[in-house]
Amino acid sequence: MREGKFSCTDAVSHYLEKIKADKLNAVVDFYADESLGRARFLDEKRNSGETIGKLHGVIVTIKDVIAHKDHRLSASSKMLKDFVSIYDSTVVRKLLQEDAIIIGSCNCDEFAMGNTNENSFYGRVKNAADENKVSGGSSGGSAVAVQAGLCMVSLGSDTGGSVRQPADFCGIVGMKPSYGTISRHGLIAYASSFDQIGVFANNVEDVAKVLEVIGGPDEFDSTVNQQKTVKINLAEKDEPKNLQIALFKNAMEHQSLDPEIRKSIYQLIENLKKDGFTVKEIDFDLIDYIVPAYYVLTTAEASSNLSRYDGVRYGYRDEDNTEDLTTFYKKNRGKGFGKEVKKRIMLGTFVLSEGYYDAYFTKAQQVRNLLAMCTKKIFNTFDAVLLPTVPTTAFEAGAMEKDPIAAYLADIFTVYANLTGIPGISLPLFKHSNGMPFGVQLLANKYDEVTLLKLSQLLLKSYKTY
Repeated sequence: MREGKFSCTDAVSHYLEKIKADKLNAVVDFYADESLGRARFLDEKRNSGETIGKLHGVIVTIKDVIAHKDHRLSASSKMLKDFVSIYDSTVVRKLLQEDAIIIGSCNCDEFAMGNTNENSFYGRVKNAADENKVSGGSSGGSAVAVQAGLCMVSLGSDTGGSVRQPADFCGIVGMKPSYGTISRHGLIAYASSFDQIGVFANNVEDVAKVLEVIGGPDEFDSTVNQQKTVKINLAEKDEPKNLQIALFKNAMEHQSLDPEIRKSIYQLIENLKKDGFTVKEIDFDLIDYIVPAYYVLTTAEASSNLSRYDGVRYGYRDEDNTEDLTTFYKKNRGKGFGKEVKKRIMLGTFVLSEGYYDAYFTKAQQVRNLLAMCTKKIFNTFDAVLLPTVPTTAFEAGAMEKDPIAAYLADIFTVYANLTGIPGISLPLFKHSNGMPFGVQLLANKYDEVTLLKLSQLLLKSYKTY
């Protein structure tokens, strides 16, 4: 661009052509005239010699749960199908301040509830590696947008693995930072103490650059770490060496884990040991409590967060609904929400109800506290934790509809990071004999994104097998 061989307008035109030709159902709205106008503005700015932003000309898509002023924001739900955002989320504001170009919004599971991207008002997202397979979820559209070359980077949200799992299924990099690293202002809430905005990209360096821009303090979100700005310099030559890496023995021995994935991870560990890293298998006895605790707590928070969608203040309103107030609410919510969302709202309402609150919600909070204490002990000794991202490669479309419990258990290796608030990343290192990509998940101590990203950069550079 500086040499005048290429322009922002050229870049936007290229990606718009790809989006228009796309058959994967990844992008639900694209902003052709607006993004071309912004590209021309940025070209003039650069050519005039003005100082340009850190993400000048970077083409970005955002998940359909992130607010962008004067653009449709539907959470891929009938409930919000005509809703237009009246303000920018903090992440969108920061992207635009650094000269990024937001080209469109991406499909997702309705209200970010699901791990296949089949629970969407707009229909399922297809995996570019095999269209008969799911993209993963809930940020499946954002993952496929990067996988299929419809943008340079994309933002998703991760409540229990919704960035890392689709990244694994699609063979790209997906990172969930520590809870509180990125402002949630302007992110439609699913489970507020779990939700975190994450980044999809083709490499670790791009993730780091975007994270540096969108992370940091924000007066609009009291849960953000107000003391910590995000500074990551992956260009420094001090590669991570002699790090202590933990491997959860219980995860590697879990019956749900595909034997080929297990074998590949153990081979990676042997290679790491040869190169001077210390990798130690440790017992993690709480693994079978993680998924139940996660679904009790997140559905409880969802029940509370989604109670505002009633057709009165905003949201879908049934046209023939003129009966009493209770029936009015039932029709609006019954027709506005999809099956998976209704199921989670009802489960959350049940675990919060009198007589069951202590048995379920309180017990799940106790598990969460135990996990926090256990995690603190782990990172007193180790620099990182290595895990599978998902037990299997991408599922066949429709397979999880027949077995919803299996769908929930597919989150077994990702929800730990959300329960404890630590950062996690999925790295595309391997290809399965079935032709589908899969990776490994790295976790680090809370707010230690620098160690996580530097180790991730090294793994992708030195240990990728395809």
